[in-house]
This record gives sequence, C-alpha cells and structure tokens, in this order.
Amino acid sequence: MNIIEALQPILKEQIRSAREVKGGDIGHSLYVETVQGRFFVKYRLDIPKRMFECEKAGLDALRKAGVLSVPKTVYAGEIPGQQGGVIVLEWIDCGQPHEKTEEWLGRGLAKLHSVKSSTGRFGLDHDNYIGILPQENGWCDEWTQFYRGRRLMPMVKLADERGLLGQNRRKQLLKLLDTLDRFIPNDSQASLLHGDFWSGNWITGPDGKPYLIDPAVFYGDREYEIAFTELFGGFSPRFYAAYREVAPLPADYHDRRPLYQLYYLLVHLILFGETYGASVDRILKRYV
Repeated sequence: MNIIEALQPILKEQIRSAREVKGGDIGHSLYVETVQGRFFVKYRLDIPKRMFECEKAGLDALRKAGVLSVPKTVYAGEIPGQQGGVIVLEWIDCGQPHEKTEEWLGRGLAKLHSVKSSTGRFGLDHDNYIGILPQENGWCDEWTQFYRGRRLMPMVKLADERGLLGQNRRKQLLKLLDTLDRFIPNDSQASLLHGDFWSGNWITGPDGKPYLIDPAVFYGDREYEIAFTELFGGFSPRFYAAYREVAPLPADYHDRRPLYQLYYLLVHLILFGETYGASVDRILKRYV
C-alpha cells in the first residue's frame, strides 16, 4: 500500500490529486486535494507515530491560546497499513506578506507568552520532540532546575554519547551546568512557548496573516524563545518592536541570551555535526 492509498481511510473522501511540496526538514510533505477539501500531509516511515501526535498536541495548545492562527489538524498518528507516522493539516494558501505581518506576529507572540502555566510550574504533562530528537518536559518548580535538567543535560549526554564533545568541551559544559544559577534568575514566570520558533516555523497565509507551525511546546521563560529567534535571524526590527510594545524584555536579557541559544546549538550539533561546535565553544568561553 502506498501513502496515497493509506490516506484514503483517514480523509474518508476520494483523493483527486496529490503532489510533493516543501514542508519542513523532518519528513516527506504532500499537497493532497479531495472532492471537498485540500490538505497538507507530512509523514515518515522511520519515525514513530508519537512524534506526530505530539505535534498535534502542540498545535492544539497554540490554537487554544487564541492569539495567533494555527492550521487545523485533521489527523495525527499511525499510517494505516504501514509503519511510521503521519499528520494531516488543513492546507493554508501562502500569501504575500502584508506590511504589518511581522508586527502581527510579534504582538501575537507576546500575547502567547502572557498565557501562563496554571500551576506556575515549568514543563508540560508529556514529553515531545525538538526536530526528531526527544525533548523532556517533566514538571519543575524552578526555571533553572528545568533548563538544566530537562534541556541542557539531556542534550549534553546525547552529544557525548555520539562523540561530539571531546574531553575539554564536555568538561566545560558540565562546569556550566554546575554554575548555571549564577547567570539565570529563578524569578521567571512559566509562559506558554512555541518551543521551536525560528523563521521556518511560521508562514504567511491569506491577507498576510501569520500562522504558527511545527511546535515543540512547553511552559518556560519567554526569554528562551526570543533568544532562539535571534540565533539564526530571519525576523525584522518590526517584529521585535511589536513584541516589546506588548511585553518589554528586561534590561539584562542580553546577558542571558547566549545561554538559551546554547540548547538549540547543541541540538544542531547533534543533528548536523561539528559545523555548530565553534558556536557552542564561544558560549562556553563566555560563561566558564
């Protein structure tokens, strides 16, 4: 059974056409048109269905927040008759950016960050994924505890297991973990975060409306999210001005920004290799 045949019982409609499209780095993507609708399909035969179920849960959480548009999820789970997983979303026609598109995005992200954890704790009620890597989300009372134990430590361990650290880099990372409290305050609030918010994980829909896609949600310090937007660029000054208009950042945010970027650089080191090693080392040199 091919993927088109496997989609038939999911969509429950006759499929009129399907073609491959661009859509993320972790799976194969299709545009699928049926008699009554159009859909975006992402799947992989070598990845468990749970990854796509977690993506659906993240999209649902962002949609429930009600501050930025999110594609509707039709299905997420196993591929009927095959191994692997699939997610089916409504198709969003990509539009031309409006002059206010990034302002809407910046204000919307700030409003998303105003959604707080009901318990004040950091994390989520289930683990999920960052790209194709497992991401731990067990609840923690303090932000530093969460960032050390649920973010940095697992990636340091995984990078070490894959031979990507070396003795000196490993020693410096472990020292940083031990002294993290010196640099990160524990008075943070637990905000709802997209979790993987870079320029490739939002799209411009009809009328210039921004849509969020491909989340890795959890409740954390909002500075962590903003720091990632500044790691690889892709966001205009209008985006940041609009964000700060709604939710100004602390004056000393820039002192912590590299520490939050370190997590994403470790992820990229694991996924793409030593290309990102020098960036990790520069951060370690600053703090260790």
